[in-house]
Amino acid sequence: MTDDLDAHGNLLPDNMRITSLGMWVRKLSLDELPQLYNVLKGDMSLIGPRPLLFKYIPLYTSEQNRRHEVRPGITGWAQVNGRNSISWTRKFELDVEYVDRMNLSLDIKIFYLTILKILRRDGINQSDDRPMQPFNGKN
Repeated sequence: MTDDLDAHGNLLPDNMRITSLGMWVRKLSLDELPQLYNVLKGDMSLIGPRPLLFKYIPLYTSEQNRRHEVRPGITGWAQVNGRNSISWTRKFELDVEYVDRMNLSLDIKIFYLTILKILRRDGINQSDDRPMQPFNGKN
């Protein structure tokens, strides 16, 4: 991604700053591969709620915070049910649903659906203009 700015010195939206190589890497989800190191270290799992930015933690409701009851994962129930094309509210609902239903057969289903999502390039961005809205505690 470039550091291109608008006339007021603000960063341009992500979709205007991404390079063609970056777009290709993102569409194929190759940018997720470094997280495998975290899986090997034991800090993450292959399947589980996606880790989010630390700055979001104070914004979570007690129900949304339940996503931390399990180890974070590279892919999860929210990713195969909409990825970045669903609202934050729905994403948290799916993360908590995963926490409540977690079992081997669900993990296998998520793994299989993840491969399909990657091949179909489904739900990569929230819209053509924006990869994902920042979480503000409401959306």
